[in-house]
Amino acid sequence: MSDTSQALPAASKVPEIRDMQMGDIAYALRCGWRDFRQKPMMGLFFSHIYVIGGWAMYVFFFVTGQIWWALPFTVGFPLMAPFLAVGLYEVSRRLEMGDTDFRRNDIFGVVWRQRLRQLPLMSWVIIVYFLFWSFFAHMLFALFMGPSVLMNVSSSYAYLLQSEGLLMLLTGTAFGAVFAFVLFCLTVISLPLLLDKELDFVTAMITSIAVVKRNPKVMIAWGMVIATLSFAAMAPALLGLFIVLPVLGHASWHVYRRALETE
Repeated sequence: MSDTSQALPAASKVPEIRDMQMGDIAYALRCGWRDFRQKPMMGLFFSHIYVIGGWAMYVFFFVTGQIWWALPFTVGFPLMAPFLAVGLYEVSRRLEMGDTDFRRNDIFGVVWRQRLRQLPLMSWVIIVYFLFWSFFAHMLFALFMGPSVLMNVSSSYAYLLQSEGLLMLLTGTAFGAVFAFVLFCLTVISLPLLLDKELDFVTAMITSIAVVKRNPKVMIAWGMVIATLSFAAMAPALLGLFIVLPVLGHASWHVYRRALETE
């Protein structure tokens, strides 16, 4: 019988956390744009999956007469972006090492091998989080507007201009911001860390939270940059995400590098 323990990689040491500066955000964005320009087809490939998935969801809501779901979906849609950017992290990691000759299948191979590591568990955290947000948005709608409006929402959207509708939008936006910030704290460092190191996903999430706690101003500013660019890119029928998503994905890798000590 073979010794399977020899095939298991040794656990990595948790990197030390750095003190970050606001300039690190501009640096990461420049590096993200540079990486995208070096390998544009890789970025466009991953972003087109996200954009087409968004189009499919909106079409589904329209066909089934549940277009009101577009409101919470639009707020919750960016929550899925960090996991979908894992392939972009690998591209930036290779470019950082000076490897520019890799092909698309090389990146797919790395992403596929992650199924045996901790990233799938982290993906379930994100998926469950997104589903919980969707349920919460539905509950919030029923709480403010009542079941009668919920059943007839496809016929008129004037309810949004009523006092209850405006209060619902304000409350939903506030709760959505809290949901997004918590997930941001859990994933901003943990996902690239899990790709780069042999750590369990709980340790990675704790490290991610610790980075935000150590550098609150910088990380909050980075979260605002992500939110602003993402929602601006979603405005023109999600088309802006073809560029914004890969640039932010690459930039997130460089934020990770600036946040933790590297070997």
